[in-house]
Amino acid sequence: MGVSSSRSNDSQHRSEVAAQSPSRSGVFAAQTDKRLEAFSESISFDHRLFRHDIRGSIAHARMLARQGLISEQEFQQIESALGEIEREIAEGKMPWRPELEDIHMHIESALIERLGDVGRKLHTGRSRNDQVNTDFRMWVRDALDEIDELLRGLQRAFVGRCQRDMDVILPAYTHLQRAQPVLAPHYWLAYVEKFERDRQRVADCRRRVNVCGLGTAACAGTTLPIDRRMTAEELGFEEVAANSLDVSSDRDFVIESAFVLALIAEHLSGWAEEWILWSTVEFGFLKLPHQFCTGSSIMPQKVNPDTLELTRGKTARVIGNLQTLLVLVKGLPLAYNRDLQEDKPPLFDSFDTVRACLQLAIPIVEQAELQREAIRARLDDGFLDATTLMEHLIRQGVPQRTAHHLVGKLVGMAQDRGVRLADLDAEQLREAWEELDPDVLEALGVEKAVKAYRSYGSSNPDLVAEQVQRWRKRLQ
Repeated sequence: MGVSSSRSNDSQHRSEVAAQSPSRSGVFAAQTDKRLEAFSESISFDHRLFRHDIRGSIAHARMLARQGLISEQEFQQIESALGEIEREIAEGKMPWRPELEDIHMHIESALIERLGDVGRKLHTGRSRNDQVNTDFRMWVRDALDEIDELLRGLQRAFVGRCQRDMDVILPAYTHLQRAQPVLAPHYWLAYVEKFERDRQRVADCRRRVNVCGLGTAACAGTTLPIDRRMTAEELGFEEVAANSLDVSSDRDFVIESAFVLALIAEHLSGWAEEWILWSTVEFGFLKLPHQFCTGSSIMPQKVNPDTLELTRGKTARVIGNLQTLLVLVKGLPLAYNRDLQEDKPPLFDSFDTVRACLQLAIPIVEQAELQREAIRARLDDGFLDATTLMEHLIRQGVPQRTAHHLVGKLVGMAQDRGVRLADLDAEQLREAWEELDPDVLEALGVEKAVKAYRSYGSSNPDLVAEQVQRWRKRLQ
């Protein structure tokens, strides 16, 4: 065979390779069926990883150059070309091709088109398995940071209400029945505490997300002299994954993130439900900002709390995504299985949904108006000071169960007469219990009840003010 013939065959071979997905080796005797291409592609959703994939690839290429597996000149070519590809994708100029399956193959294929064999060297010492794991971890890490910042913004919105609402007393509920009086800021700080636990879970989850698997290759590692710690440090990872089999199969970080998001959604849903109730005519506690409400196509008087209802409704999607991921990995053997491609749509959706809910929750909390007069007009309904009266008797030496029974009798007496506890006179008090001192009336009334609280974490005005100040400092 002549030299020219050999060069011609080599050129033909290069053209054939360039026309195929980089993931298909010479072992295949037939092209991929178009139906499989459409069935197995993930580019329709994983294209949002493109910045993370390029960042990971540049770090990997720099390490290959440091280790002598590619030249410094080749690294510079790869880095420059990847920068061009990133700009092309960001500007919407790269067409998505199902035959290239995913974002990783699109980027590598574009690199090979630009650099030829130099581009083919990029995948040295890695597999799509560890590449995908690393890219996704970087994306999740950034997404968790964004969620944390939004949670902080929502906390600040609640704390920001506290000073202007410090004079408002609200009924607290158990079993959705009026229970005891509390300051409105005490309500707001309850949600601040819930969202603080959410932020703690985000931070804890992020710590386990922030482990680098790049360089573990397909499942067993590589014989090439790579430096995994170098790439991990460059990409901002705190740890390097210690087991290559685990890296290929691990989606714990995806499921844990989905759980954290589901619990955030649950807290948002509970808040939304409460404010939906409070905005009804029946409650009349709250006026929602109209820019976050909608009307009715037939009833002109309606101002519907659709944002809050959708927040409550979208929680179902976030919970469903967690269940989807749990079922997805159930029973999968080590190491990588293609099932894991399906991990991204549920988590992407959960992040998108929770982020949108938080973005709307912040201005609603900031702008909603408590209906002070309506709240005050009915504040004495429900005998909110009954527990305070019971504890007043306990301080006078009456056993708790005796005091509990006695106050119950007084409540029944007041109900029969259609009056407040504070409206009962001395004769009526002694009718319930002849030893009852009329000075117990001094303990009655919601304002006195609120001021009477003493325990840490209660709704005592001084204690609430201290908590508000503490949260202001923490959230600055």
